[in-house]
Amino acid sequence: MRVLLIDDHALFRFGLQELLERRGIQVVAAVGDTAMGLKRVAETLPDVVLLDMRMPQLDGLEMLRRLRAAHPGMPIAMLTTSAEERDVIESLQGGAQGYLLKDMEPDALIAALSEIVQGRTVVAPELAIVLAKAVQGEAAGMAAEGRIADLTPREHEILCHLAEGQSNKAIARRLNISDGTVKLHVKAILRKLDVHSRVEAAVIAVERGLCERRAGRDIG
Repeated sequence: MRVLLIDDHALFRFGLQELLERRGIQVVAAVGDTAMGLKRVAETLPDVVLLDMRMPQLDGLEMLRRLRAAHPGMPIAMLTTSAEERDVIESLQGGAQGYLLKDMEPDALIAALSEIVQGRTVVAPELAIVLAKAVQGEAAGMAAEGRIADLTPREHEILCHLAEGQSNKAIARRLNISDGTVKLHVKAILRKLDVHSRVEAAVIAVERGLCERRAGRDIG
């Protein structure tokens, strides 16, 4: 995997570069300004660009738009401290294939980059509720409404854990089942809801209040 970093905070940039390289990931460039970033992206054509949201010369969203215009198929992920709904939505609408937070665990970051390079859209799990608020009433959620009833009780339970941003390992520990079993359930959930990612499934769960209704039944 060949990664290019664009972030104006030198200490963070150098630290992340070292972390990635220790994990066997090639950092083709790590730059602190947008003009150099545009130039180096064109020169190196990385597998994925990691872009800071807050940049001094050019706003991260505008930088995203320029990169997307120049390189339509190149995976670009925002790596930021912002969990603002507007930033998340505008980034995804602007063509970002990832919205990641700087306080992510290293293993989670590496896994997210791998998913993005494979063509999937990845959003930090803790932002599922932010997305849910933004997409209320959209057609994708409406289309899934009729399929929710097809979920088994176990799949419904796991869907609620996805909505909390839990990993497969965390869900497996919580339910005392294997990681492989959780993975199979997640695949079934995505198929039944006709979505392509855990985030989309979590959005549907939160948006429809599925887990709130389940909690009410459990209490009763």
